Amino acid sequence: MKYRKLGNTDIEVSVVCLGSMTWGEQNTRDQAFEQMDYALSRGVNFIDTAELYAIPPRAQTYGSTEAIIGEWLHSRGQRDQVVLASKIAGPGEGWIDHIRRGKTRFNRGDITAALDASLERLQTDYLDLYQLHWPERQTNCFGRLGFEPADEEHFTPLLETLQALSDQVRAGKVRHIGLSNETPWGVMQFLHYAELADLPRIVSVQNPYSLLNRSYEVGLAEVSYREQAGLLAYSPLGFGVLSGKYLGGRKPEGARLTLYPDYDRYSNPAALAATGKYVALAHKHQLDPSQMALAYVHSRPFLTSSIIGATTMQQLQSDIDSVDVALEDEVLEAIEAIHVEHPNPSP
Repeated sequence: MKYRKLGNTDIEVSVVCLGSMTWGEQNTRDQAFEQMDYALSRGVNFIDTAELYAIPPRAQTYGSTEAIIGEWLHSRGQRDQVVLASKIAGPGEGWIDHIRRGKTRFNRGDITAALDASLERLQTDYLDLYQLHWPERQTNCFGRLGFEPADEEHFTPLLETLQALSDQVRAGKVRHIGLSNETPWGVMQFLHYAELADLPRIVSVQNPYSLLNRSYEVGLAEVSYREQAGLLAYSPLGFGVLSGKYLGGRKPEGARLTLYPDYDRYSNPAALAATGKYVALAHKHQLDPSQMALAYVHSRPFLTSSIIGATTMQQLQSDIDSVDVALEDEVLEAIEAIHVEHPNPSP
């Protein structure tokens, strides 16, 4: 396994991070235990979760993923061997009304309540990384390209949010803090207030990044590199689309997009056309398509770790093996040529 520093901290995290959002929905407790046991044996020391999980979010499974991880941590007694990250959900009236009535705010009260509940489910007294899952303010995340300001907008001032997170750091319940689904403006504002008020710095940004969505490179990549707030890339395989398993109209039994076809961010016609070319390129060079896609993500200088979410042990083993794949210049040049022809089909 290979490791990189988490921001400007002394924590080293594996280049592959074990994602968990399927545990408690697509994956059972026992399957999640098997994944965590295997990942740890392969040197993966980084696990990412969220209060929102399992996915798709439902009241019946709210917090179930954290509870599964908590049971595993308790049964294995290896908390000190794991870098554990979780997230507080942002506002989501109409689709996550089961989480604080869909009106989550990043103020002291909500952050304290959410964090304490996560710690209880996870059966630990601290998190190595606590992240804001998505901005409280209106902005262009989750695939929205254009920014449209609200006519009237009220959100917790970012300085107040940072102060509330700082309280948790001082209390020993959080070691470091990070952002997710953020913009360059948001990241730089948090960094500005950290310097201005001598508060904890953001150490990571968890945003989507893959061969189908390289929008992070515009603005945020330089911020991550220069400010030591590296990318934690989620969906590095585009919900598994980049494996090629959905090409030709195939719907593999039990696969995520077979079960949940509404999650179509990475399966639009343009994305499938690009995927077909990436898969053909991988086969031409005797590479596994998933491993080629992950190896590309791992090669980026602004990346800290890629978050892999596997539903089978075979997928997990292959994804972890990708850390040993180095792409030749010819492959990298061909990837860039495909990107020019099919730029960011799944932003």
